[in-house]
Amino acid sequence: MPADVSRREFTRFAGLAALGAATGARAAENETPASIDRRAPFPKDFLWGTATSSYQIEGAVNEDGRGKSIWDIFSHTPGKIEDGSTGDRANEHYHRYKEDVALIRALGVKAYRFSIAWPRVFPEGSGQPNPKGLDFYNRLVDELLASGIEPYATLYHWDLPQALQDRVGGWQSSDTSKAFADYAAYVAARLTDRVKTVFTVNEVGRFVNFGYGWGIDAPGLKLPAAQLNQARHHVALGHGLAVQAIRASGRAGTRVGAAENIAACVPAIATPDNIRAAEIATRELNAGFLGVVLEGKYTDGFLAYAGANAPKFTAEELKIISTPNDFVGLNIYAPQFYVTASDRAPGFHVLPFPTSFPHMNSEWLRVGPEVIYWAPRLAAKIWNIETIYISENGTSSEDRIAADGQVYDLDRIMFLRNYLTQMQRAISEGVPIRGYFLWSLMDNFEWIFGYGKRFGLYRVDFETQARVPKLSAAFYRDVVARNAIGV
Repeated sequence: MPADVSRREFTRFAGLAALGAATGARAAENETPASIDRRAPFPKDFLWGTATSSYQIEGAVNEDGRGKSIWDIFSHTPGKIEDGSTGDRANEHYHRYKEDVALIRALGVKAYRFSIAWPRVFPEGSGQPNPKGLDFYNRLVDELLASGIEPYATLYHWDLPQALQDRVGGWQSSDTSKAFADYAAYVAARLTDRVKTVFTVNEVGRFVNFGYGWGIDAPGLKLPAAQLNQARHHVALGHGLAVQAIRASGRAGTRVGAAENIAACVPAIATPDNIRAAEIATRELNAGFLGVVLEGKYTDGFLAYAGANAPKFTAEELKIISTPNDFVGLNIYAPQFYVTASDRAPGFHVLPFPTSFPHMNSEWLRVGPEVIYWAPRLAAKIWNIETIYISENGTSSEDRIAADGQVYDLDRIMFLRNYLTQMQRAISEGVPIRGYFLWSLMDNFEWIFGYGKRFGLYRVDFETQARVPKLSAAFYRDVVARNAIGV
């Protein structure tokens, strides 16, 4: 996501200058990072995986009864996508899924996180399900299991049925929260005999702010603050209702949680005061979704700053929203905030990024490997989380084809090596990271950037649909095989 915009909005939204008193989170201990042995193995049962999402790879948007999604409409709107493309064809994964499962198997990973297209299952968002809607996912799951790969399903990766947007305003209405729960129940009843882990929603911090606040993403709305906060609340409510629906309709033992692009806060210098400031910042800047889900309440600072624009809610809704989760997924790419301690409320100061701060091929993707250490460490402490998955991490790269036909993406390897080293550091210190899903399996439709940004381990020629492994695929395969980063 364009994180430069995200930083500004999170700062505005949380009201850094107006937040209330410090939170009750415990002060962190000062720690001097020890040297990290990259050759040391990860835990024996550590889960290595990769990830994609439905609209970004499936194509076949008009086949087998699939309804329109908000991204179908948005991407066909002139000027919305940087290269003028759409996801109509994408990677043709809908027809090439067996080939793509073979690519996953070749990496040696044991898990694959994919998303289900809500409009394939309920073309109108609710009401009568499409009889063919889950057929594709049944085939995909069976192919994954036959290849020794565990399926991890995500129910909502942004492709809201357009019918719900037209009928009730999408996430502006709690009717969508209830429809999401019905969709979750339907899918759980039919897939959880084989799919043991389900993510409800993906990156609330992105799709609400960008889609309903700034008009950058689908559905392209620019709502005032009160309506934006209410929409976010409805997503949180939908998540809670979906957790309950999955537990009621799915097989016993099905695990459920959300995947969020946490507003990642890093102490600029790891002194006790700055670490404490990073804790406060992490809690307050994630109050609108992760906080209310994991605490069952909005922070006083969040409500004080929002004032008359705060979401309207009931005690019963907060109880639903905070239905216990089995894990938390964190999508971590770049540090969004470097903070230092402040004597003034709210207890932290956000530092400006220098123009020379290094970044990857995507300008927003600033290189800060320490973020994958600090974000899960702080989250686990603040909210007492027992199981964390890094549900997305990766980078775009220029990915030029060399004279010999290969892609030597050394920058991606550099990025992964350093981020994985910091993740290993966190795990070695007891942070409960149980698995890692690299984004992405292959190049795909990268939302507002179209096909201009490539995040994949496999390069895709979108004309021929040929998939070619990049050098990073060999690097990741080696990490998985060793269960260690190597040298």
